[in-house]
Amino acid sequence: MWAELRDRAAASDPGLLRLAAGLRTVSAIVLTLVVLSLLHADVTHLVAGSMAAMVSTFAIREKPRTQQAVTLALGLPVALASVSLSALLNTRVLVGDLFFVVLIFGAVYIRRFGDRGTALGLIGFQIYFLSLFVGATTGQLPELYEAITVAFACSAVARFALVRETPAGVLARLRKAFRARLAQLLATQVDLLDAAPDDLEKTLADVREKTARLHESALMIQGQLGEGTSDEAVARLVQRRIADAEIAAERQGLLLLNLRTAERADTITMHLPGASFPAADPLPDRDEATVTLRRDLESLRLLVLRPGGLGMSTSLAQIRNRLLGYRDEENLPPASPAVQDVFRGVGETARAVLGLRIALEGPLDASDESDDSPATTRSREELDAEDAAIAAGEQGDDEDEEPADGGLRRPTTRAAVQVAVGSALAIVGGELLSSHRWYWAVLTCWIVFLNTASTGEILVKGYRRLLGTVFGVVAGIVLAGLVGQHTWTAFALVLLLIFAMFYSAPLSYTLMSFFVTAMLGLLYTLLHTYSLSVLVLRVEETALGAACGAVAAALVLPVHTDRRTNELLATALNRLAEVTEAAVEQLSGEAATDLLDLARDLDKAVADLRASTKPLTHPITPLRTRRDTAQYVVALLETCAYHARTLAATAEQLPTHPSIAADPRLGGAGRRIADNLQVIAAHVAGRPDAGEVESGSSIASLLGPEVPGSSRYGRITDRVLRHLQRLDEGVVGLARPLKVTVAEPKR
Repeated sequence: MWAELRDRAAASDPGLLRLAAGLRTVSAIVLTLVVLSLLHADVTHLVAGSMAAMVSTFAIREKPRTQQAVTLALGLPVALASVSLSALLNTRVLVGDLFFVVLIFGAVYIRRFGDRGTALGLIGFQIYFLSLFVGATTGQLPELYEAITVAFACSAVARFALVRETPAGVLARLRKAFRARLAQLLATQVDLLDAAPDDLEKTLADVREKTARLHESALMIQGQLGEGTSDEAVARLVQRRIADAEIAAERQGLLLLNLRTAERADTITMHLPGASFPAADPLPDRDEATVTLRRDLESLRLLVLRPGGLGMSTSLAQIRNRLLGYRDEENLPPASPAVQDVFRGVGETARAVLGLRIALEGPLDASDESDDSPATTRSREELDAEDAAIAAGEQGDDEDEEPADGGLRRPTTRAAVQVAVGSALAIVGGELLSSHRWYWAVLTCWIVFLNTASTGEILVKGYRRLLGTVFGVVAGIVLAGLVGQHTWTAFALVLLLIFAMFYSAPLSYTLMSFFVTAMLGLLYTLLHTYSLSVLVLRVEETALGAACGAVAAALVLPVHTDRRTNELLATALNRLAEVTEAAVEQLSGEAATDLLDLARDLDKAVADLRASTKPLTHPITPLRTRRDTAQYVVALLETCAYHARTLAATAEQLPTHPSIAADPRLGGAGRRIADNLQVIAAHVAGRPDAGEVESGSSIASLLGPEVPGSSRYGRITDRVLRHLQRLDEGVVGLARPLKVTVAEPKR
């Protein structure tokens, strides 16, 4: 039971990053409160110290611990200077407001210098806001210096001693999360096999969700490999095995869907929510092949969850041997072609799980290999050969960086100007609403620009913050009435809300805003400034700040959502062309290239595009046709990326796999697909004279056994050609919603 709960926790919070962030922040605040209480600080300085501890903890995002320490040390003088200037300008309204706008501009502009610049800018702004919140004056500066210094020291203790987080430790937890999510996906695939026709659509939606969560874990691991491993060969091996397992599991889900539908399902069905498919009748419960398949899917899930390092029992070794045996045609049970395809998929997934286990847990002991069947021995030999090829391969990490835009076209400069203008508007409007609480509007304007890159994203974020604030006000009223003047009870609830805020932040911005506003209601209670009118004013200032941010984003150096998505779509199409062309060249017999890094760049580009289209696909958008088009294009691009990743994974096995041989027939088809992708990317980038998308004869026509020069390894070649066919169809399908002309096939 404990192992199951641990796996669920690992799957729901990959790397336990949200849990660590919440615990680290709460620990820093608790330490700060304890130390300041021993120093007999009053409630105002307890609140100031708590907020400073929170800011100094969450602002730092660098991965190496030495860089975190340097940034934290630099952040203290920045914080002290910020609170000093706020106290000095407290009585000079106009000068203070002008300086606040300049500070905001600098805090955003400094992001161009990376994570450290972002952290120092955030600390400078938030501490200035903190001084406004507690009403700092020059006479209070010594006590505030003391509270802020204690807060930074306690933040360091919490970060480097109490809740330690090393890149290697994060990577280890991310790998456990990947294993747990893979097991969850396999369990959902069993449900897909058993689902009644009426429940098939709901079960398929669960398969889509679990597949997307598995892909998210794979991307997180790729982003952590550089810092989490000291050996580049080990990092590349883990990356390769993670990709193999992800591709095999996704392909197995598609094969199961084909088994459950009356016709062959298109790959886009696995990526497009609400995609229709021809459902079939339920599978016979007592059919021998179906019973065996259900048992083997459960066995595969057991292999995924089996921990290493303790040796393998005889029963598990037998299960492993049986599943790997399905890679040989003679071991397939007598059944329909669709059922046999699923058994083949089970065999390939079992091989990927074996490779994943070796990569994550190191070489296995002799006892683990003592019960190997010939199929298992062959799989091990293939994996060993691939491992040796990865370790011996020459890797070049030098990448040609695209020149960054300068002047007002630089993203940080543009954002700094937008935030400064929006904040100036928020200050003016906020002063009209309240001469004492105007800074709430500025805070909202600042926050809606964080981690956003287009007008649509800012509008959606402002809407979510306002929604969370409204519900948070109601919660704040209830909590303030329950707590009354019980100081330490209020602080305990504040800590609980802060933990919930950081734990929920990556999941829902609305939920995070709810917890923030509820916490502020308690802080006002502690400062004896709570009233219903204050919380209502909080809603008004939030709405004003969101509106000012939207106006600034729309009128000052705007980056429209369509422009942003078109830029990212063109990038994703170019990355897809690079992966496809390189993989096909290698499968055609050309020299090997670094397909792993190309596939990683493709995944990142598609993830960026998916995030940028959220304003277009948000439920509140009134443009339903554009929303459906955006969802379709992203789903089709994800489908194409899946086929390209599969081609790249197969090409990576070419030098070592005994059942894969180069096939020169693939070259022409690969070049046509890459050329079509570049034509579409050029049209998206605003060059309508780039040409037309060329359609041609079906690539599947090359599958005929009588084609001269065909490879003797028919099944692997067939699979490659089928992925190329689906990729070719997907690329031509992309041209239509993007309004790119498709030329008639040449006779």
